[in-house]
This record gives sequence, structure tokens and C-alpha cells, in this order.
Amino acid sequence: MTSIDIALPDDLQEALKQPICADISLPKPGEVKIDLPFGGTLKGMGDITKGIPSDCSLSFSLMLQLGPILANLECFVSLLRLIKPLIDVIKGLPFPPVEAIKEFAEAVPPVLECIGKIFGLGIPLFIKDLLCLIIKLLRCMIDQLKSLVALLGGLQLQIDAASAEGNEELLKSLECAKENAMCSGEAAMQAFEPITLILELAAPLMEMAGAGPIEIPGVAPVEDIEAAEQVIGVLEEFVDTLQLVADGLGGCD
Repeated sequence: MTSIDIALPDDLQEALKQPICADISLPKPGEVKIDLPFGGTLKGMGDITKGIPSDCSLSFSLMLQLGPILANLECFVSLLRLIKPLIDVIKGLPFPPVEAIKEFAEAVPPVLECIGKIFGLGIPLFIKDLLCLIIKLLRCMIDQLKSLVALLGGLQLQIDAASAEGNEELLKSLECAKENAMCSGEAAMQAFEPITLILELAAPLMEMAGAGPIEIPGVAPVEDIEAAEQVIGVLEEFVDTLQLVADGLGGCD
């Protein structure tokens, strides 16, 4: 039987070519942050359940974080409103201005209300809920990293087999898949930085609630399977520590 070679058009040949890694590489995780009015920086937190975060997803995450923060500035703003008339009263002693006394009297009740909330059950309940939320996030990170380890293990076996066979095309594809998997690992670890920041900011409140200080572990970059397994071990120990503290405050639901 005679075979006939038919030349394909150039554009079709180009479309059928094996894609190079640069064409299908995943983007590196970005960074979006905002400086808070009274010090500190708030960073967008990527949702590791939805792949590598983009500028849009990080910006939206930052907006979601800003809402509660602005809402909780109410007590602080009330305290600032109290300071001005208090200064005017002190400056006017022994005969302070009547208007300053009036403004001071009006500014006192909101501050007293805030003090009652803070030194009641407010702080312990907040710290308990905060720790339970962080525990859930860390467990998500651990699950992501365990999946990454399993994926990298399978890819390495295929890479070794393709290398032994001398299959360069398959080897390039597998190496590209490995690079993308490592990029996903970097994205998963990106969620740890905001967690540490929140714990550092909450440290004074945690001590007031009898739940601190908590030592935050350092984690190495996830550069290979061994590094990922070490990070998993560190995070699992950290989760156990946070769980003990949360249980002391009433436990997670």
C-alpha cells in the first residue's frame, strides 16, 4: 500500500507544535497592600483554594479586610473625640470653659461603653474566634502542600522515566508541569505572611485574654518535596499549639 505525504499549511503546523513552557507557565503571585492610618500595613490575602492569586483577587480580599477594620475604629475615634475637650478642660483649670465641660460630658458615655465591652468578654471571645479562623486557614495550607507533595512525587517518577527513555518532548512537558506545581506551592505559602501579621497585631489583645504570647514559627521556601514536607511538619505543630490555646478559651465550634 502506497503512502502519500501531504504537506500541511504552515499555520496548521504551527498550531500542532508542542507548546513550550513559556507559553503555558503560571504567573507568579502578586502583592497588594495598603498602609493603615495609625501604623502598620494590611496585605491582600490570596484564596489558595482558587489557584494563584491575581491583582484583582488580592485587591478584593483587601477590600473585604478593610470593612471590619474601619468598623472597629469606632471606639478609637470616640476616644479621640474625648481628648480634645479634656485638653481644653485641663488648660482652663481652675475655671474651665463651660463649653469644654459640656463637650467632655457628651464624649464620655461612648468611651465608657467601649471600655465595658473591651474588658468584659469581648477580647477573649474575639481571640478565640480569631485563633479558630487561623487554624482553619493553616489546615487548608497543609492540605494544599500535601497535595503538592503527592503531585511532585508522581511527576518526578514520570520525569525519571522520560529521561531514561530519552523522550525530550515529554521531558520538557513534565518539567514545565513541575515548575507550575512549584509556583502553586509558592502561592499557597503566600497565605502564611498575612496570618503571622495578624497574630503579631493581635499579640497585646491575646495577652489581655491570657492567651499569649504565642511563638510564630519560621517557614522555609517550598523549593522541593523535602522542603514542602518540612513546612508541613512545622505547620502541623503550630496548629496543635493554636488549638490548645483556643481550647483554653472555650474551643472552636
